[in-house]
Amino acid sequence: MLVHICCSVDSHYFLQKLQTEYPEEKLTGFFYDPNIHPYSEYYLRLLDVKRSCKMLGIDLIEGEYDVENWLEAVRGLEHEPEKGSRCSVCFDRRFEISAQKAREMGETSFTSTLLTSPKKSLKQLQAAGDALAAREGISFVAPDYRKASGTQEQNIMAKEDALYRQDYCGCMFGLNIQRDQQSKLADELFVPISGQVQPESIEERIEMYEKRWQMEEEHIPHKIIKQRFLNWRLTMGLLRVRKEVVPAHFLPYSTLRGEYTRGKIEYSIGKVHYMNRDEVRFITLDTYNSLAGTDYQTVTELIYAPPAFSKEVEVRSRLGITPYDLSVILVTEEIPDNKIEILCQSKTYSDVKEVLVNV
Repeated sequence: MLVHICCSVDSHYFLQKLQTEYPEEKLTGFFYDPNIHPYSEYYLRLLDVKRSCKMLGIDLIEGEYDVENWLEAVRGLEHEPEKGSRCSVCFDRRFEISAQKAREMGETSFTSTLLTSPKKSLKQLQAAGDALAAREGISFVAPDYRKASGTQEQNIMAKEDALYRQDYCGCMFGLNIQRDQQSKLADELFVPISGQVQPESIEERIEMYEKRWQMEEEHIPHKIIKQRFLNWRLTMGLLRVRKEVVPAHFLPYSTLRGEYTRGKIEYSIGKVHYMNRDEVRFITLDTYNSLAGTDYQTVTELIYAPPAFSKEVEVRSRLGITPYDLSVILVTEEIPDNKIEILCQSKTYSDVKEVLVNV
């Protein structure tokens, strides 16, 4: 039996139930999910599915990440709600490829872990699976493992085996709708031009889960814990001096009361130079290099290849700034001595992140 897999939280429980109910059946996992955006999120979910299948002794096949075909299939349905027409097309697309794969492999049946997802309509899934199975001359197996406290058992199992628990279905359209309803930033969909790994970003989670895999392979005791913290994202930053754009690097947690300010340097204390408005501060690139232990030759080089986020937070603290200070701190090659204009579009927000610790 070919088992289409959407994510480890759904598949881990579903596969074990199938192993119990169909003990003579050889199960093969098929990860085909071009609906998952961005690709880094797709990779992270695949990584955890590989771990789950390894734990359960199940072979796994990865399908093609043909995201362009998926986007074309749902064109015009971008604003549909969860469980709406876009989801139906999405199921059909993934079930169609899964059914074709099952037939190519000589399997007589296929199923999908989407059947255990509490966010999906079982009736909707069954109709799509049956229709495509009939077209390929095979059968669609649709057990209801949600009933009799199945969803609760699934959640308990996911927690016990420390599976990656994503908090959105997968596609960018559903994510945007969900984040709008939550009044939250959809920070999963953008990364800085520098490529710097941001706190509680998908890229940071990938680093952590890859490290967890390595620790498991080396039998190093560990645990994933959660912590609440103040997160920050910069979406745009610009410095103009006498109306000319000047290269400037915004240190993490730089925040304005609005998005725009202007003024001039009023005084300096040590190597920190203070603007006369909105608590803005400047340091030179030489000062930054001294504090960070780096050797950047230009600010442009720093902008496009900064050190780790945590290291830049340390730079803020070494400037004598308290942990609660959200003032804009700009790194420039020279301290401006003319009229300054600053555009800083940033957002700070309460967030929760996972942390891997040795035990």
